[in-house]
Amino acid sequence: MTQIQLIQQELENESLTTRKMLSIVPDDKYDWKPHPKSMTIRQLATHIAELPTWIPMILNTSELDFANNPYAPMVINDTKALLEYFEKSLQEARNALVEAKDADLEAKWVLRNGDQIYSDDPKRVMIRITSSQIIHHRAQLGVFLRLLDIPIPGSYGPSADDVSF
Repeated sequence: MTQIQLIQQELENESLTTRKMLSIVPDDKYDWKPHPKSMTIRQLATHIAELPTWIPMILNTSELDFANNPYAPMVINDTKALLEYFEKSLQEARNALVEAKDADLEAKWVLRNGDQIYSDDPKRVMIRITSSQIIHHRAQLGVFLRLLDIPIPGSYGPSADDVSF
């Protein structure tokens, strides 16, 4: 199996759990956040939904400089739009991976804010970090939803809501 095929397989596997989590965000809680320093559910869920677009960005560029590319997230107001956005982002990632070759993954990719460099790694590492970010933020969303007393679907097996103790 090639590195690209492994990335494609992981993307598809993780998209199942991501889709389950995004699909249970209640439309009336998009402005809720558990703490003043936390993102709102809108910000967090939108970020999760957009993260697959980092795969084509990484594959097709050599860097992202936040100083020259200010973050302007999509404004999502309901779960139907959230899921549509996720599916669009996921398809962009799939399309980019179909065109990619393993050799493309070895080129360096830099994440920076002007002179401050956050990461200077091979593209394969940055794509793995992107997957980790999806998983990390998805877990955050699970905590947010748990605090709202919303049953959480299992990720890599059943959740506490899927089994009785």
